[in-house]
Amino acid sequence: MGKIDLSINKVGLEHNIQKAKENNVIIPTIAEMQHPETIPEKIQAKLKNVGLWDVNPLNLFRITWKNEAKESGGLFQEVPNYVEIPSELSGVPCRIIAMAGKWFPTGCHKVGASFGCLAPRLVTGQFDANYHHAVWPSTGNYCRGGAFNSKLLAVDSVAILPAEMSKERFDWLSKIAGQVIATPGCESNVKEIFDKTWELKQDPSMMIFNQFEEMGNPLWHYNVTGYALADLFEAVKKPGQNFAGACFTSGSAGTMSAGDLLKERYPQLKLGVGEALQCPTILENGFGGHRIEGIGDKHIPWIHNVKNTDMAIAIDDEDSQRLLRLFNTKEGQKYLKEELKLSDELIEKLTWLGISGIANVLCCIKMAKYYELTENDVLATVLTDSAAMYGSRIEELNELHGAYNTAEARLDHELHMLGLKTDSLMELTYTDRKRIHNLKYYTWVEQQARDVKDLNALWYDTKNTWDAVHAQAAELDELINEFNEATGLLKAL
Repeated sequence: MGKIDLSINKVGLEHNIQKAKENNVIIPTIAEMQHPETIPEKIQAKLKNVGLWDVNPLNLFRITWKNEAKESGGLFQEVPNYVEIPSELSGVPCRIIAMAGKWFPTGCHKVGASFGCLAPRLVTGQFDANYHHAVWPSTGNYCRGGAFNSKLLAVDSVAILPAEMSKERFDWLSKIAGQVIATPGCESNVKEIFDKTWELKQDPSMMIFNQFEEMGNPLWHYNVTGYALADLFEAVKKPGQNFAGACFTSGSAGTMSAGDLLKERYPQLKLGVGEALQCPTILENGFGGHRIEGIGDKHIPWIHNVKNTDMAIAIDDEDSQRLLRLFNTKEGQKYLKEELKLSDELIEKLTWLGISGIANVLCCIKMAKYYELTENDVLATVLTDSAAMYGSRIEELNELHGAYNTAEARLDHELHMLGLKTDSLMELTYTDRKRIHNLKYYTWVEQQARDVKDLNALWYDTKNTWDAVHAQAAELDELINEFNEATGLLKAL
């Protein structure tokens, strides 16, 4: 019912094994993504000559939070890359740690989510690399991850994203994806993307990997992102510190399942979901357009385990835009160094925050203020991508607001970070959660032909839905190992 179908299609599987042999594709396991130090020595040796963004199948082994922070030749480290937001910047006494997606191939953790969706169908043969095209509907980063993984796995891909997404995304995709389709609108126009997939589905060779409903997305985040955040907390915590909470902007809600793992390990932890104030679907069934690139909206993703979410937080997109400029301009960095006395290393690391990463940090600040957290508390989040994807956005801000200076930088910091209040935020009761969950009906049952029984199961039957999916990593790894054995490539290294 809720689980990922892992039944085998022999013909497709044979084709995929053959294709993998021809293209030298070895597939990593989820366990290797959790513990990259267990990746075979011979693969690690080869990675020393591979750039992080190279279209090389070996980069599948860099789908982990524990890559060294290097553009080329990096291996793995025990503690994930992260940025700690100090109190003089955040304005709250608690510690905020943000795990960085910049050091994944493509500069974004979505290569992991898309791997989680593609791998089960590839190693079962349900996706036939000789016949199917992999279609990646997305509001930006997921289709980049999907197109990249498709290219590494020698699979033909179709990327779908809204026409108003950043220029950098389109430039990069034009070189990687088989086909790029721009749908009308901005970040908020998810339905237009879904409509396009219905059109493509008329062609049986088009296989849709919809991150908003594919259970491979939460499977990956629970087992990889969740484990990495727990490892990070254990590595940086000081005596007596408590893992108080985690916040993630909704997007496809894949990262929310990292929160499911954290709540199992740290039962007192509060889990917050963020969205754009300009489109407050979770908070007030709202709609609208916004500029927090990397989070889709106007619907509740099928894969969001709403019953396990403690707080909904809306972030004004103006806050994330202004802080993007503060962290990524010479004038802004001068203010951070001279007035806040931040170290050069930290100032460099603040460029690891993309727009949705900044929104995630702002969610943590609002949560910290609401629960009156202290220096004994730690909040965690993730940085989906970095400012590298948004150079054109920073230029646009400069054109819009004129030249930047340190006085404006101070103002941006005070207004858009220190000045955050606990407005547009809701601690969720049981009935609040159920209301949000019920919104799934309109997108998924009415528009996307899902079964209402399955919708109810997501609420009433945790054991056979969420828990069952999270536990499928071991079964998937077994299939991956069998696949690699059948290609013989790992043995032949």
